[in-house]
Amino acid sequence: MAEAIYVGGLLVATPRLDDPNFRRSVVLVLEHDQDGGTLGVVLNRPSDISVTQVLPTWDALVSGPSVLFQGGPVQTDSALALAAVPSGEEPLGWRRLQAGIPAVSRLGTVDLDAPPEILAGEIAQMRIFAGYAGWTPGQLESEIAEGAWYVVDAEQGDTFFSDPESLWRAVLRRQPGELAFVATCPDDPTLN
Repeated sequence: MAEAIYVGGLLVATPRLDDPNFRRSVVLVLEHDQDGGTLGVVLNRPSDISVTQVLPTWDALVSGPSVLFQGGPVQTDSALALAAVPSGEEPLGWRRLQAGIPAVSRLGTVDLDAPPEILAGEIAQMRIFAGYAGWTPGQLESEIAEGAWYVVDAEQGDTFFSDPESLWRAVLRRQPGELAFVATCPDDPTLN
């Protein structure tokens, strides 16, 4: 299963993963390299901090909810933005994640140092993440082998899911076979 890690794929926390940073999280893989490790953002952790409090010039371009998302435990004082473009064009200030993978072919990172006006009208959806999730070479593969993560395909709506708190269950529910049953696992398995 570790071979399945790829840019644009999802890491879904198994019920066994009880690290509070990743419990019931869904992570979109943004970079993966056998020698350089893996980087991603947690898609289902909206914070209580509005975008206007931190990056007010970008607020008009952010898709709801208009809050910062907790992208992961690494460099939480920095921001990373993902945006979807409506066409195959690559606007200035935007860099495609991965070509050839339909679910993320129109998804890319935004240069938050660029003036927002250059992307206004060029992007369809956008979210801003405080921090990111990162693994050193081999670390994520070990965690997968230990049963901490499921590696599954992303769908186009995952990054901007309208109800982020229910994304973990939604992603699992659509999986084939027995994996779909994991979506019904209670928050506290001892209560089952």
